[in-house]
Amino acid sequence: MNSQKCGLGSRTWRSAILAATIMLTTLIAQAQGAIEAVSASIQGGVEVVRIDLTQQMELIPTGFSIQSPARIALDFPGISNAMGRSTVEVNQGNLKSVNVVQAGDRTRVVLNLKQITPYRAQLQGKSLLVVLEAVASASPAASAAPVFSENRSRDALPLKDLDFRRGDEGSGRVVVDLPNNQVGVDIRQQGETLVVEFMNSTLPEGLRRRLDVTDFATPVQSVTTSQVGDRVRMVIEPKGLWVHSAYQSDQQFVVEVKPLKIDPSKLTQGPGYNGQKLSLNFQNIEVRSLLQVIADFTNFNIITSDSVTGAVTLRLQDVPWDQALDIILQAKGLGMRKTANVIWIAPKDEIIAKEKLELESKAAVLNLEPVRTQSFQMNYAKAEDIAKQLTGAGGGEKSAGRTLSARGSATADPRTNQLFVTDVPSRLEQVLQLLQKLDVAVRQVMIEVRIVTADEAFGRSLGVKFGATDLRANKGGDGGYALSDGGSNRIAFGTSYQDAVAASGGGGTVNTTGSFITLPATAPSAANLGTNPVPSFALSIFSNLANRFLNLEISALEADNKGKIVSSPRVVTSDGKKAFIKQGQQVPYQSCSGTGGTQTCTTAFKDAALRLEVTPQITPEGSIIMDLDVNKDAINTSFTSNAGPVLEVKNVTTQVLVENGGTVLIGGVFELEDSSNQTGVPVLADLPWVGNLFKSKLRNNSKRELLVFVTPRIISDKIGDR
Repeated sequence: MNSQKCGLGSRTWRSAILAATIMLTTLIAQAQGAIEAVSASIQGGVEVVRIDLTQQMELIPTGFSIQSPARIALDFPGISNAMGRSTVEVNQGNLKSVNVVQAGDRTRVVLNLKQITPYRAQLQGKSLLVVLEAVASASPAASAAPVFSENRSRDALPLKDLDFRRGDEGSGRVVVDLPNNQVGVDIRQQGETLVVEFMNSTLPEGLRRRLDVTDFATPVQSVTTSQVGDRVRMVIEPKGLWVHSAYQSDQQFVVEVKPLKIDPSKLTQGPGYNGQKLSLNFQNIEVRSLLQVIADFTNFNIITSDSVTGAVTLRLQDVPWDQALDIILQAKGLGMRKTANVIWIAPKDEIIAKEKLELESKAAVLNLEPVRTQSFQMNYAKAEDIAKQLTGAGGGEKSAGRTLSARGSATADPRTNQLFVTDVPSRLEQVLQLLQKLDVAVRQVMIEVRIVTADEAFGRSLGVKFGATDLRANKGGDGGYALSDGGSNRIAFGTSYQDAVAASGGGGTVNTTGSFITLPATAPSAANLGTNPVPSFALSIFSNLANRFLNLEISALEADNKGKIVSSPRVVTSDGKKAFIKQGQQVPYQSCSGTGGTQTCTTAFKDAALRLEVTPQITPEGSIIMDLDVNKDAINTSFTSNAGPVLEVKNVTTQVLVENGGTVLIGGVFELEDSSNQTGVPVLADLPWVGNLFKSKLRNNSKRELLVFVTPRIISDKIGDR
């Protein structure tokens, strides 16, 4: 009986304690304030969200908004949630729902919207009214996907050309020459590839191929083009992180794929600020609390140093969150270090001091860490050259170009071409990564140079000889004797006036030479006739009665010479290595010093040869830069000197950039010589028409041209590329 009474009293006591606890909690909540209800309505065409509290607030709670997803968040410090639920479904107008979440001594009210819209808040007794501005009933029409051109052609036209180039900042550009600007183009991303389709087009057989463009060092690895029905499909396969853009200029369509560089220190990747936009409006808020707001918004883990203090007042509207954080850090002289999704924020001096301490600790550990030896087999590079690069030509750790630590060493074995490196494990790992890039096969280049020398010469000469002969003195002055067979007076054509004429009757042979004007044609410099005679035409007029001869000879010569010499030296060398080739002869010449009997002469030799010296460099996009020195020296037989023959020198030295397999003219010299000479008898040569019998004309016209062409080709070791 006593025990029952005791148990009954115990239960009564416990109930009293529970009731007191509930009453105390209620009193505390009423003292702190709580949210009792949330409702929404449309008043005057605008939406109003009403938040009822147990007591009146002194200040409007701070808040921020985000665009994606569209939300408005309000923070109520010292306020609890007394509604008994955390979600209020509305689905009215632009407002979908309201979330009320309590965290510690504060409560956040989140308005979930269909579209982001500006808002304003005002206090009305124990209630907070949030007024949402009206949103246009008809949303703007969705912008259509960019269309480069519309296909208005009924007949399928073939694509003209397909090319790949390396752009700025390591981007890859696929350039397509379209038949016209009316070809429809559709571009889309499928997984890790880009698919470009050219509507109502055909692909020539020469363009149906797969381009392996890995050597261009861009995100694009290959470009495959094929014919699919009535369209041409191009599949671009990039690698890594990348972004693409496409544009069309008249008949040229370009797809550009740019690499997306990862910067671990940046909060968001890409150029500039790329975080979700938010709006912040705070009055004298503590920096630590503001950082907490950003952490809640971004889901980043933010660690704030104890030395971060102070308050800030700011108003930011639709600003990327990473830019907002950067503004806050700069305003308060703070720094940031990011590791994965953890951000450490502290004063800049504190961060610098901490990093310095870490580096000093690593250096101390490096001096105490045990060393070990590892061997590396060199396949293409010489082990001795690699050892010099690793040790900085035998200097200490601070020597220029030294990779090993102060305790490290490198030894090369020329017989087996092995490299033995002794150092701490961390440095050995760096050496391994370095050797993977250094010990590679060097590409080779074949350089072909064509030196073309073209000569063209033309000459013309015209002359005359005019004379007379009197034969009356023969036969005692008797006139009227017969020549040859005793014919009558005659005119003789086609013989030289120097030909002998046989006279009958004891006179023997009579020479008719008796010219008083001698202006024959001379061989022009353009002619190369040797001992051949100059073509001529002669006329002799003989009088049988007067025993007299009248002689006239017209001589003319026209010469036309053309010649071409092609010299083509070629040489193969490795990328970055100088190559040299020479072919020709050495010409002796004398060099004397001193005067009188003490003069001393020596014989020296000069090269008269065809010479090529070149150093190629292959660029990342596959072109070749060449340092060229080309000589073509020869003996000039037209001139001589006392010291020896004269050399005719042709030389060009330049640097040129040429695409693989392309040909470029690197130099040329053009010479033109035109001369005209005339010889004649004064006064008589100036007479019209008749003056041509008293003068001789000579004209020379010559052209000489030197051209130097160069063609480099990269020698590929892949069978498919040959």
